[in-house]
Amino acid sequence: MIQNLVRPNINRLTPYSSARSEFKGKAEVFLDANESPYETGYNRYPDPLQWKLKQAISTLKGIAPEHIFLGNGSDEAIDLLLRIFCEPGADHIIILPPTYGMYRVSADISNVAVKEIPLRPGSFQPDVEAVLAEADAHSKLLFICSPNNPTGNSIRPGLIRELTKGFPGIVVVDEAYIDFSAQESAIRLLPEYSNLVVLQTFSKAWGMAGIRLGMAFASEEIIGYFNKVKPPYNINQLTQEAALKALDKQEAQEAQVKQLLGQRTLLQQYLGGLPFAERIYPSDANFLLVKVEDPTGIYNYLVDRGIIVRDRSRVTLCEGCLRITVGTPEENERLFRALVEFE
Repeated sequence: MIQNLVRPNINRLTPYSSARSEFKGKAEVFLDANESPYETGYNRYPDPLQWKLKQAISTLKGIAPEHIFLGNGSDEAIDLLLRIFCEPGADHIIILPPTYGMYRVSADISNVAVKEIPLRPGSFQPDVEAVLAEADAHSKLLFICSPNNPTGNSIRPGLIRELTKGFPGIVVVDEAYIDFSAQESAIRLLPEYSNLVVLQTFSKAWGMAGIRLGMAFASEEIIGYFNKVKPPYNINQLTQEAALKALDKQEAQEAQVKQLLGQRTLLQQYLGGLPFAERIYPSDANFLLVKVEDPTGIYNYLVDRGIIVRDRSRVTLCEGCLRITVGTPEENERLFRALVEFE
């Protein structure tokens, strides 16, 4: 089934064969890749398939390394999915606004059409019947962001199952914020659905946005296509080393997540006491979507005081809303004091 969804030219593609992918085993003298022989710590190309890092992630996530792809942020995985499955000018993707903006941008870059099926107002849950009614043989990718950005809510597991079972193409569940949610990852659904791809990242809960490392979890067949079309050395050595060090500090990461969840609750309470805050939406992420009386005025007021939030007031179903990331206790206190003064 998956092979039939892939663009014919990708099925025919002979991938680039890098020097480091053409032998197995151990070696002491490397005269194959035209590198400098002088040791700097980084004179050699990195592992093109990042096996050591994948093994560490495998242990953490409970999924075999062969089911893992690592990209230059989740954005690389999104871009490659479009390259693998979507014929420019013929196929389309389906997105569920309000949602992460890069799905559309990546599709526009690839000349792939985008169909929008808005989430249900208020609940921000997908309209399964509407999505499946709109899908056809050219619907190659369905993007589901859960917890959703910018609304913060998780998509109900039953709805994800229905969509994955009924959608004729590939279902991509983007879980950038899953570490802040009590809901289980869709990774556990992979054995049931060959057309499922789950995205996660080191940018949020791991505090490693600067290294640009995203993860995709899928069947070995789909991972094989990722590896077929990716650049030969897409994850540099510095990024691999930084991620391995972070994974060795899992207890510290869990403590930071716990503190952020506590601060999220406090921030909800703080904001709920402000008269111009009309609604604070429930959140399973590290941010809050807040409907206010004057979003542009409040945004500009905060900018003048060196505090930057995100104005989402012109986004579908988020009219009048600001998106506020949960910061440190000190940052959250500074935000609240500024908002009290605005009042």
